[in-house]
Amino acid sequence: MEDQQAETVAVKPLWRRVADFPLVAMLLAIAIFVLAYAAPVLLVRALPPMDQLSTLSILAILQIGLLFAAYKLLIRHLGRERRDDLPLAGAPKGLALGLVGGFILFSAVVGVAAVADVYNIIGEGSTAALLTALIAIAIIPGFTEELMFRGILFRWLEEFGGSWFALALTSALFGLGHIFNSGATVFSSFAIAMEAGILLGAAYMLTRNLWVPIGLHAAWNFTQGEIWDVPVSGFDQNGLVEARLSGPEILSGGTFGLEASIFALILCTAAGVWLLVLAIRRGQLVRAYWVRRRLAAPAPEGGGVQEV
Repeated sequence: MEDQQAETVAVKPLWRRVADFPLVAMLLAIAIFVLAYAAPVLLVRALPPMDQLSTLSILAILQIGLLFAAYKLLIRHLGRERRDDLPLAGAPKGLALGLVGGFILFSAVVGVAAVADVYNIIGEGSTAALLTALIAIAIIPGFTEELMFRGILFRWLEEFGGSWFALALTSALFGLGHIFNSGATVFSSFAIAMEAGILLGAAYMLTRNLWVPIGLHAAWNFTQGEIWDVPVSGFDQNGLVEARLSGPEILSGGTFGLEASIFALILCTAAGVWLLVLAIRRGQLVRAYWVRRRLAAPAPEGGGVQEV
């Protein structure tokens, strides 16, 4: 049996061995993602002018539909360890858990900010742009960003360098990705990396699928923006209430919003660490590629595995 397996590995084409290497598979997945993400944008731009809600609705359907198809047909089959991080079984439950968790978590941040008198409701809001915001700040970024950062980057960085490597690098990249937003600072990017990067990465590690992180991400954005009228990563929103942030920037987050506040940094990072601890306890920590190979290699005397 071992001889047959060795022959199978030996005759595996070089191009396939290269394509299956984690970092190469990741680059191929990124290329597929970019094409599937950009095509609907170009198509919508070529359509006759429409109102914003119609344009966003068409974009969301095309973009999410094409990315979902690209993932199912191509991306999930890449690399040595093939798996499906968007299984339909359990999707409603995973999304529901993420949505509820995201709502509770950021509502808690707003509550603490209100107790500290840096968040105050000053009037009634509006539901006029509710559906537009639901698509623009919750559904599209929740799905697309989680597919990229957790479904592609985290997956293959983890397969290459292990869970700690993937969590640290994707969190840093996620924070860096917000550095050019309105009102962004070095601290706001650090806060996003810690509070959101760890939270979403740990949720992915714990569940080993994308539905909970997608729900968390979507509810996080929608709750702060369209419910509590807090800027979403520097983008001003019209919530169900009209609210005002005031006080020191370390407490209010300034024009970037409460994501850049010490309240969100502490509460959301703590939630992320809790999920991370659960993931570790459930044996979801992955070793680096070279460590796994070393552990799996036969011992020099024959039999067993080499000790690390």
